[in-house]
Amino acid sequence: MESTSVVQVIATDADDPTYGYSARVAYSILQGQPYFSVESDTGIIRTALPNMDREAKEQYQVLIQAKDMGGQMGGLSGTTSVNITLTDVNDNPPRFPQSVYQMSVKESSREGAAVGRIKAYDADIGENAEIIYRIIDGDGMNMFDITTDRATQEGVVLVKKMLDYESKKNYALKVEALNSRLDARFLYLGPYKDTTTVRIVVEDADEPPVFSRPFYMFDVYEDIDVGTIVDTITAQDPDASRSLVSYSIDRHTDLDRYFNINSANGSIVTLKPLDREEMAWHNITVIATETVLENSRQTSRVPVLIKVLDVNDNAPEFPMVYETFVCENAKAGQLIQTVSAVDQDSPPSGSRFFFCLAPEAANNPNFTVRDNEDNTAGILTRRGGFSRQEMNTYLLPILISDKEYPIQSSTNSMLIRVCACDSDGTMQSCNTEAIILPPGLSTGALIAILLCIIILLVIVVLFAAMRKQRKKEPLIISKEDIRDNIVSYNDEGGGEEDTQAFDISTLRNPEVIEDTQLRRDIKPENFLLPRPAPPVPDNTDVRDFINQRLKENDTDPGAPPYDSLATYAYEGNGSIAESLSSLESVTTETDQDYDYLSDWGPRFKKLSDMYGGEDSDRDS
Repeated sequence: MESTSVVQVIATDADDPTYGYSARVAYSILQGQPYFSVESDTGIIRTALPNMDREAKEQYQVLIQAKDMGGQMGGLSGTTSVNITLTDVNDNPPRFPQSVYQMSVKESSREGAAVGRIKAYDADIGENAEIIYRIIDGDGMNMFDITTDRATQEGVVLVKKMLDYESKKNYALKVEALNSRLDARFLYLGPYKDTTTVRIVVEDADEPPVFSRPFYMFDVYEDIDVGTIVDTITAQDPDASRSLVSYSIDRHTDLDRYFNINSANGSIVTLKPLDREEMAWHNITVIATETVLENSRQTSRVPVLIKVLDVNDNAPEFPMVYETFVCENAKAGQLIQTVSAVDQDSPPSGSRFFFCLAPEAANNPNFTVRDNEDNTAGILTRRGGFSRQEMNTYLLPILISDKEYPIQSSTNSMLIRVCACDSDGTMQSCNTEAIILPPGLSTGALIAILLCIIILLVIVVLFAAMRKQRKKEPLIISKEDIRDNIVSYNDEGGGEEDTQAFDISTLRNPEVIEDTQLRRDIKPENFLLPRPAPPVPDNTDVRDFINQRLKENDTDPGAPPYDSLATYAYEGNGSIAESLSSLESVTTETDQDYDYLSDWGPRFKKLSDMYGGEDSDRDS
């Protein structure tokens, strides 16, 4: 094979090239044989061996000598080193180090999950070592896939479809690895690809129950009885153990508890009456749970859509409250109002309503109903000459029914007012007051009159209330109330130092002195209670006097209507000093001895001087 030029080295000599051979340079190789050679005259380095293998040796160091004098003895020389690196070519195919790979995967692995990795080795580098992996045969071609990790040039086996341990436990794949870039110069060396076998074992996993459908949709009529079975759903445990499954409804999706489910067989039943007009669709979620204790967390959920079908259970009715009027000068057969109807039901063939007078008003002499056969009806007069004075309003009952089975009907009332109209039938007034009241009295004047009447009534009520309050005042309000007061004159009491006219407590019953009850004819006021007086010795004469006066007042029909005690200046029957009056001396024939007055102290000195001796008597 012809050698390949690698590089040229050039040496220079400062000697004069025209003078002999002193500037003539010859090249030779000192290191790098037998792989490379150098041309003596040109310094071109060439390969010396054919088919050099980069994979065997990639780096080379070549030592070149340049010698003048044409390389003869006595010439001067110099050397240089040349580092040579072999570049790669795609002359090696990829190779698997194993003929069979073993892998395992859980049956619960999701689609796209990695099962394992395989790698084919290529002695080349860079683009020449890029490998493509593909599955070319095997019973798992539909269940698995393989892709290339560009960073590591590995083949990654992936789950393509959900696995089922109970259906198939083992798979075999035939995987091929080939270079993505080929060099035609080396195709004669053979195919640039390799194959291997990948065996995959599926491991059992505890799986949740699986429903027979991804979702369920049922139809049910709204008039079914409570407790009726709507339909049944089924779910099974896919594991080999085949555990039993219990069913329940997620109550967050059925807050009003319209449905229930049999936990054993999955039958859905109604718990409440259904109403399509209230809720036409029910979207609930059913939960299936394995009943084995250790697997109690394995659950599955499925949506269940229940469509409530319509039943003719609503009667047609007016869409609004109809109020109309009829003119006093209306004629018989005149149209005064057109009415329509609505029905909450939705019959498949469309609604068709029938209008007529209610049975109790079938012979109504004033109005009649004409069915327009387009779900509307006209209200017509049967006579003319209406009068507001005779009847200002009419209530007309109208029967509306549909044609669906079972037929539903309802009675709707319409209010008809009698109004005054002009010759064109335009309403002017519907108030009966306009006929009765004088024409000059307006509505504002009527309101003013009513307000005046109300004000007068309020004044009368207030005046009566004030008089009634005044009557409740006490019978005696004078500060000179003498019921519990005695004004005494000609005090014969304790002399100059006596500061009180009379102690009225003497006249009170000792048993009731401490009584603090208030008078019933006077409204009680907040005041400080008087301090209790010291007890007074019992006086028989005073008690008898008081009892006598009390008896007289109790039997007196003209006595005041309150509990009181009338007292009358009772002075008792004597004192421990006996009478000091000089009036009694007139009635006595004998002289009195008043000498004892001087023994009573200075308070009675004056009396002692006046009555103390005979001389004094005589002089007087």
